[in-house]
Amino acid sequence: MFIGHYGPAFGAKAAVRRVPLWVYFIAVQWLDVIWSSLVLLGIEKVRIVPGFTQGSALDLYFMPYTHGLIGALVLSAIFGGIVALFFRGQRRAVFFITAAAVFSHWILDLVVHMPDLWIWGDLKVGFGLWRWLWISLPLELLSLFMGAWLYARFVPARGRGDLWLWLFVATMAAVEIYAVWGPAPASAAAEAQTALIAYGALALLAGLVDLSRAKPSI
Repeated sequence: MFIGHYGPAFGAKAAVRRVPLWVYFIAVQWLDVIWSSLVLLGIEKVRIVPGFTQGSALDLYFMPYTHGLIGALVLSAIFGGIVALFFRGQRRAVFFITAAAVFSHWILDLVVHMPDLWIWGDLKVGFGLWRWLWISLPLELLSLFMGAWLYARFVPARGRGDLWLWLFVATMAAVEIYAVWGPAPASAAAEAQTALIAYGALALLAGLVDLSRAKPSI
């Protein structure tokens, strides 16, 4: 799952508005940010196998540190703690909502991934919905649009804020569709580098979209 991870980011912003949207955008991809870095360092492993599943060409056969259950919980707590340090008020709420945004990545991956999410010993889990694109792609887009609707509903727009929001969301959906039907990554390193660039670019655009919304009163 790629674009679908951003649904919880929009939803988290609707829940605790003090945290900037771009922070939530980084949060929901934090596990993959670390994963991409570890892939580039040769610590975690991935194979590019065109046709591996209908929804992804990635054989994610070794990623216990970022996508294992224990690692995901630890990374969620670390990110939530770091973000909470920058807020004097609502610090507990900021910690929990940000950590939950990070961990939402693991939950959504559980739904679509093949059994590659490490639990303990030789046990790996994954419901494998990537095998059926007609299920996984609508589910991913539904996650994105539901989160964006919550954001539009509970974070009031200024001026043409809603227009910029839905243009952004439509662009994200188009990127996802291209990623599904476009060419497979050239290599594991190319996939990791592209992912890091995409996460940074989307966080930047989310920050710009957030400027078109009304500031929280608290």
